[in-house]
Amino acid sequence: METSESGFEITPLSAESIERLAQELNEEEYRILLNHGTEPAFCGTLLDNKLDGVYACRLCGLPLFDSKKKFNSGTGWPSFYAPFDKEHLTNIEDNAYGMRRVEIRCARCGGHQGHVFPDGPPPTYQRYCLNSASLEFFENGEDIPQKK
Repeated sequence: METSESGFEITPLSAESIERLAQELNEEEYRILLNHGTEPAFCGTLLDNKLDGVYACRLCGLPLFDSKKKFNSGTGWPSFYAPFDKEHLTNIEDNAYGMRRVEIRCARCGGHQGHVFPDGPPPTYQRYCLNSASLEFFENGEDIPQKK
C-alpha cells in the first residue's frame, strides 16, 4: 500500500475497481473523468462555491484541493494555486488541439481533473483549472470516503 505525505492511500486502483466506481457517475461526469472531456466555462456547480473544505476526486474520493488555495481566475472554471498534496495528482503532457499544456489526473484512479498553467497567483504562480464534474466538495469536518 502506497501512502501520501498527507496520510492518504494513493495506490493506483485496479481497472475493475475503476469500472465499478464509474457506474455511479452520470453521463457528464463519466465523459469528463474517463474520456478527458471539459465542461463549458461558467457552467460548473463548484465555480462559485465559497465554503471552507476539501475538493476530492468524484470517482475515488482522494482529496485533491483545499478551499484555502482557491481563487477567482476569471476563466469560468474552479481554479487553485496549489494542490492538497502534490502526490495526489499526476501531470501528463497534453498537446491536443494544437495547444501545449499539462493535463492533471487523480493519482489514485487516473480520472481527468483539468489542466495546470503557469499563469496563477503567488506563491506558486500556477493555475490548476478544474472541471466541477470531476470533483466532489466536502465541508470542513465532513468525512471524505475513500472509495475502492
